[in-house]
Amino acid sequence: MRRSLLLASLLGTIVAVTGCSAPNPVLYPNARLKEVGQAEANRDIVACKELAEAGGANPAAGNAGRAARDTAIGGAAGGATGAVGGAILGNAGRGAAFGAATGATAGLVRSIFSRPQPSGAYKNFVDRCLRERGYEPVGWD
Repeated sequence: MRRSLLLASLLGTIVAVTGCSAPNPVLYPNARLKEVGQAEANRDIVACKELAEAGGANPAAGNAGRAARDTAIGGAAGGATGAVGGAILGNAGRGAAFGAATGATAGLVRSIFSRPQPSGAYKNFVDRCLRERGYEPVGWD
């Protein structure tokens, strides 16, 4: 019981920490950015993000789908690999089950540790808002 609680706490902390490192738009150093400075540009980025969320664009919409996709792909790849390994060793069914479970777990863990990405609609909304304010967003980092 203590071990499960410790593991759950550790995973929760990892998810919280990785969730804090959400990407931000990268701005080209044009005349507007040079005029107002990075501190003002950062305030404008925050304002545009808030406007995007108020407009219905969900910054995390793509993350749940990506986790499910990574888990499914890992399970399928692991199942296929496990079946081949199991067939060689004489038990394809057991190998496929073990491989599927291992692959699905690996896919889920990969999605947990990967950096969260905002949805395309959210990025487009924030980019347009920044362009209207005179900035030139060139990507997200």
